[in-house]
Amino acid sequence: MKNNNIIRTEAQEYRIGIIAALSCAVLWGFLPIYWQALRPIDSFVIIYYRIFLVALVCFLIALKLYGLKGIIEPLKDKRIVLRYFTAGIVITLNWSLYIWAVNADFVIHTAIGYYIEPLFVCVFGILLFKEKLTGYKKIAILMALIGLIVLLIHFRQLPFIAMGIAMTFATYAAIKKGNRFDAVLSLLYETMFLAPPALIVVIVLECQGKGAFHLAAPYQLVMLFLIGMMTAVPLGLFAMGANRLPLVTLGIIEYISPSITLIIGIFMFKEPFDLGQFLAFCIIWIGLVFFTIGEMKEARQLKDDK
Repeated sequence: MKNNNIIRTEAQEYRIGIIAALSCAVLWGFLPIYWQALRPIDSFVIIYYRIFLVALVCFLIALKLYGLKGIIEPLKDKRIVLRYFTAGIVITLNWSLYIWAVNADFVIHTAIGYYIEPLFVCVFGILLFKEKLTGYKKIAILMALIGLIVLLIHFRQLPFIAMGIAMTFATYAAIKKGNRFDAVLSLLYETMFLAPPALIVVIVLECQGKGAFHLAAPYQLVMLFLIGMMTAVPLGLFAMGANRLPLVTLGIIEYISPSITLIIGIFMFKEPFDLGQFLAFCIIWIGLVFFTIGEMKEARQLKDDK
């Protein structure tokens, strides 16, 4: 009976992780529409607002759930402080590059970055956490790698925006692995150290007439003040997935996000998209088919073992 309960708990945790990761990927896929709707607000103004507002939203939620003592207690461990400060720096670099690229009309480049990112996540999972690959996942990763090679040949240069996005987010995923804190607390600890300087910069920019209030329409100001929630919700979902899934599984699920973004970049923002890029897109999606088949087999086996 004890073993059955353990298996049932593992199955439930795995299911929650899959749902959270899928939801996160879909939300992230559509976010370029949100960021471009904030034009003509400068990208770096958006980034500073985002840092502060994410910390504020997470602090208010955490205060409600855990109280001030519950927030402060874990911070007595210097290792936790260092870990989350590092995670905060890395994810802020990722945010900054991503928002700048979207608003500079490089949406497809960001999609390429998030196609590449799961490859780094999978490599970190194998090297750092000794995760094992099933046959289906090996095929999926191979197809993703082939798609990446096609893109590199097509552009005839290293895509620096894409590589920067991929490296920073894969590093963030590796840092997050094994974190057992609630998602809200995790996000708070990642942003709380950067929030004060971000707020100072926001105030200075607004006083100098270079901030959002001098450029934005009223509805854009509302959207700007909602970016804390728009950031916290998908990152919270990602944290839930990262804590419950192997990095290999988590990495391949994240291909959904750039696929949505790629479609938006082509059909909504009318960015250039030719046969070479289309070929890479198709190859990667073939890999996703293999991944889905493997996930269905693993889920069926887990159910049969109960």
